[in-house]
Amino acid sequence: MPTSPSLRERTAEPAAAPVPPGPPNGAGGRRPERAALLRRIGLRVLALAVLLGGWQLVTVLQLWSPVLVPSPAAVWRALLETSGTHDGVRGYQGHTLIEHLGISLRRIFVGAGAGVVAGLVLGVLMGTLPWVRVVLEPAVAFLRTLPPLAYFSLLIIWFGIDEAPKLWLLAVAAMPPVAVATASAVASAPTALVEAARAIGARRGQVVTSVVLPSALPEILIGVRLAFGIAYSSVVAAETVNGLPGIGGLIRDAQRYNQSDTVVLGLFAIGLSGLLIDAGLRLLADRLAPWRSHA
Repeated sequence: MPTSPSLRERTAEPAAAPVPPGPPNGAGGRRPERAALLRRIGLRVLALAVLLGGWQLVTVLQLWSPVLVPSPAAVWRALLETSGTHDGVRGYQGHTLIEHLGISLRRIFVGAGAGVVAGLVLGVLMGTLPWVRVVLEPAVAFLRTLPPLAYFSLLIIWFGIDEAPKLWLLAVAAMPPVAVATASAVASAPTALVEAARAIGARRGQVVTSVVLPSALPEILIGVRLAFGIAYSSVVAAETVNGLPGIGGLIRDAQRYNQSDTVVLGLFAIGLSGLLIDAGLRLLADRLAPWRSHA
């Protein structure tokens, strides 16, 4: 004989319908990141458009002489003239803009690269040997406070007016920030890791290469970024003497003849290529030290 359903069975709610699966976590997480990236790009494009619009407005209203503030069209014409051959004249002083920039970049990478290597060696010695830090830290701090032009004349007396003083200037300018950053990072390496490596029998060199340097790598890479930035800002000073061909020499030579459009073009070339170099160094830092964020 069938029994009537109980009160609990009559009042029970129906089973909930199955929830369809949502998008994978990776796809859902990528959408906010993509939207944030698009917003950043949009804001930067808008800021650039406002800057160019303000620049064009200043030149249209003739608030300053075109010699002081060239128009965007004048800078564009200078770009075209220095990028090819016009009226039988090739580029600027016989070299195109990209050739001037390439020669300066070669000087920066050779000179600043040597300074980075020297700063890395000095920083490791200063960070691991206290007596070396006591001896060398004042000299490194002294060089770090000197502007490049302060010792460029002395380098010209020592090495002449060819390539050597330019490379030495960039090397000396790039060395102190790397040495300071490396010494500070090496000295602050985690003591527990160092003691653990020594406890298992690691020698001093193994401790430095396997424990100290990996932990100090993010700060070292920040020092390398600063070094290349300082070297790039010093390239015009390095090319004040016999700097053609070179982007700094181009700027100095154009300044003598009040060619402000070419000067502004050279500044743009330095700034944009400097941004690309810094972006490359940031990418390298993210690849070599992905556990740390970089500004």
